[in-house]
Amino acid sequence: MSAQLYALGRWCHRHAKATLLVWLAVALSIGGLAATFRGQFEDVFKIPGSSSQKAIDKLRMTFPQGAMTQGMAVFVAAEGQRIERFRPLIEETVTKLEQLDFVSSATSPWNELVSGMVSDDDRAAIVNFLVDVEGMPTPEQLQKLTAIADAIRPKLPEGATVDMGGHAFNVDLPEISPLEGVGLLVALVVLAVVLGSLVAAGLPVATAVIGVAITMSLLLLVARLTTVNSTTPMLALMLGLAVGIDYALFILSRHRDQLSQGMEPEESTARAVGTAGSAVVFAGLTVFIALLGLSVSGIPFLTIMGVFAAVAVVFGVIIALTLLPALMRLMGERMRPKRHSPKNAASIRQPYRWWITKVTGHPIAVLMVVTIGLGTLTIPGLRLHSSLPNSGQHSIEAPDRITYDLVSKHFGVGNNGPLVVTADIIGSDDPLGLIEDVKQEILTVEGVAAVPLATPNLNAEVGLIQVVPTTAPDDPATAELVQRLRDRHDEWQQVYGVETAVTGITALQIDVSDRLTGALLPFGLLVVGLSLILLAAVFRSVWVPIKATAGFLLSMGGAFGATTLVFNDGWLKEIVNVERGMPVISFLPILLMGVLFGLAMDYEVFLVSRIREEYVHGKPPLQAICDGYVASGPVVVAAALIMFSVFAFFVPGGMASIKQIAFALAVGVAIDAFLVRMTFVPAALALLGERAWWLPRWLDRLLPTFDVEGEVLSRELELAQWPGTDHVLYAEAIEVEDVVPPTSLALKPGNVIGIAGPVATRTGTALALTGRLGLTGGRARVAGHLLPGAEAAVHRRADYVDLAHERDIVGRLSRIELIPNSVVFIDSMECVSTLEEHHLLTDLVVRARSEGTTALVLCASNEAVLTPFNLDGVLTTAQQLDRSFR
Repeated sequence: MSAQLYALGRWCHRHAKATLLVWLAVALSIGGLAATFRGQFEDVFKIPGSSSQKAIDKLRMTFPQGAMTQGMAVFVAAEGQRIERFRPLIEETVTKLEQLDFVSSATSPWNELVSGMVSDDDRAAIVNFLVDVEGMPTPEQLQKLTAIADAIRPKLPEGATVDMGGHAFNVDLPEISPLEGVGLLVALVVLAVVLGSLVAAGLPVATAVIGVAITMSLLLLVARLTTVNSTTPMLALMLGLAVGIDYALFILSRHRDQLSQGMEPEESTARAVGTAGSAVVFAGLTVFIALLGLSVSGIPFLTIMGVFAAVAVVFGVIIALTLLPALMRLMGERMRPKRHSPKNAASIRQPYRWWITKVTGHPIAVLMVVTIGLGTLTIPGLRLHSSLPNSGQHSIEAPDRITYDLVSKHFGVGNNGPLVVTADIIGSDDPLGLIEDVKQEILTVEGVAAVPLATPNLNAEVGLIQVVPTTAPDDPATAELVQRLRDRHDEWQQVYGVETAVTGITALQIDVSDRLTGALLPFGLLVVGLSLILLAAVFRSVWVPIKATAGFLLSMGGAFGATTLVFNDGWLKEIVNVERGMPVISFLPILLMGVLFGLAMDYEVFLVSRIREEYVHGKPPLQAICDGYVASGPVVVAAALIMFSVFAFFVPGGMASIKQIAFALAVGVAIDAFLVRMTFVPAALALLGERAWWLPRWLDRLLPTFDVEGEVLSRELELAQWPGTDHVLYAEAIEVEDVVPPTSLALKPGNVIGIAGPVATRTGTALALTGRLGLTGGRARVAGHLLPGAEAAVHRRADYVDLAHERDIVGRLSRIELIPNSVVFIDSMECVSTLEEHHLLTDLVVRARSEGTTALVLCASNEAVLTPFNLDGVLTTAQQLDRSFR
């Protein structure tokens, strides 16, 4: 991959203006479409397959009013006055609401079919109305509702109030405040310090903003086609900015380091994209997979959140690999750092040298302090309380929050989230009596405050019973009430012959929370398993992934604990700008787990890959840790500071759910970068020593290979002129463990040779030299590509035909092409049995010699099979192969 990225970086550098114009055209065209056809964000949470969702879907067909979005107008009389004093104005409000085309019905507090809509002290009354819209009301519709209250308000007696709210107003629209801009400024300052140039610092910010703009435009378009909740765009914005800046920083930092060593800009750009870009691709891939893994919950809105957060990451990666090189070209020599004295460079890295010396000098003590500290912080996270957002969690100025507080004060908190019990009464001779019986049963259930409404539909098929809990919608006791009502299903079916179900907005939210909690374990196992496999493949080690995963669990536990203390318990609540403790949003745990996993693996790769590079180059383990840490530490710290600042400045203002997610991510990133990756990880590596890089041979063969630091590219560039001849195949002591002995071979175009020997050895040699079997030793250049490293390219250029697996040997031989500057291997020659097959092979040998552009290798079990073809020579695999043909 690094070779392809190297070529991509060079192309974008050479065609900088075209690359820039393409990205601007993409951004402007998608942005224009979004401005024209934008959709609306809606906090509508569905959970396919749950009993509450099935019940609400059935209500839509049999009792549509029961499934509609509910709003309310809350009237409150002045202290010492009764609500009856302005009953005519309340009735006028009911009439005006019913005149709106999108309002299905409005119910007077004194309607004989309802009860409990006038407070016990006669100071307050609720006018409930149903909004007949798909999803949530539009801002224009909400404005019409608010206008009715505004028109009635001046007519009320002095001290009386009217406010519009309810679930219809439960729309917390995402807003970007100046504080997010401050976060970008902090990121810009960090970039300027790390890169030593304000001009260079602006590039990562610019590319990240372009990527986020495209993602947000796509999100607005998709919101027109499907339901997108209001948290999704802000999550995509946070992640897009954070990873977009970080990924660009990794590439730009490598580019400037190379320029400071005198490298030409074009070559430096290509190498930076090929090396640091490989790590960026791997880092982005881990975040991408983790975010898409959110779909394991089976909840559509969470899947959409994961997909678009992943899209933001993808754009961050692609733009860093393409647009950034183009901008680096346009900046020209301004990207080259000013010369600094070695003394200044050493002073910059001195704090990192001091810290790593202390950490590796006392690894056991460091591991114990970090583990005990983060383990202690994890304990509060075990009681993390979550729920979906409701009006009580909005700002105190929001319309729905105002009515929420008024209802809580005058009617009880349960009236803000009534449950709905449905009953199938189609077989009853007395539907009204049956509904009344079930109502009385419900009133006996612990946790029920009132049943204000119990009525059948027009066809007497389904009964709808509204149940007011004694507790708030997000109180755990309300979830317990839902379960108690569901537990009575069998009893009521036996006694009354009715099927009952519990639904409504509150029940749906409880079911979503339960589904998310249930998905946490399988998703956690997926993330941890993925972490172990990916890191084992990258670092060819058993202990490195175990240590990295343990660190990730500590980071995640610490983030959960801090979030519980601040948001559930209300510690330091003033800092995050909330007035009291509250539940966190239900999908925060699974979302935090996925996002933090990807970000943690980023830092692990960037830090440990440099340490591994020093170790592979022959340094003792402890020195490799120190040198790798000092070399990569400043960039990792800068990346963490940037990501922390982006997340942290989303906390003080805006939506409650975004506060919680941003806070958890900011704390998680800080813990993971500074306590885990920069402290726990080097201490663990120091304690392990040589054992840190141990990997069983059988596992080494099973694991795929990832070139995250561009090792293949570095090797390709180092051996660019090797072997310095016109050979089409040049192999130097290649071997495959337990299959192919050390073998050296050189072939020029037009050479035709044979390899004779046992199937395993001769076939292994052929497969290895055509990129189909990985080498464990030596090196080779085949068809212009280097092995090991460029197996895919060699596979495409070098043909391998095994006649033992061909049903139509004549047809297969006829299709062989002699591609210039390549090689063709034909195996299992003993399968040639007909005169036609023999003639085709003879013609192929003659053509290969006469055209002189391709080498041909025939493989068989013994030399006698190959003798009739008049070959240049035959190698036998019984001995070590070492042969050159002229």
